[in-house]
Amino acid sequence: MDALFGGAAAIVILFWVIALVATAFWLWMLVDALMNETDTNQKILWFLVIFFLHFIGAIVYFVVRKGVNRRSPNVT
Repeated sequence: MDALFGGAAAIVILFWVIALVATAFWLWMLVDALMNETDTNQKILWFLVIFFLHFIGAIVYFVVRKGVNRRSPNVT
């Protein structure tokens, strides 16, 4: 009986850890969009996408905007 409740507690703790990490990532992407977007219209658009789609919006922003930065060639 104790093993059953111990396993349930571990699942609940794991759920909360994942939720906290997802929320921290969401806040990081929200602040990043507000600080690093230069065009006001894009800043508002990305803010709304991240704010209303929460974690999915943060992932979309990360892939679209940060992926472009990683793939851009170094121009000298």
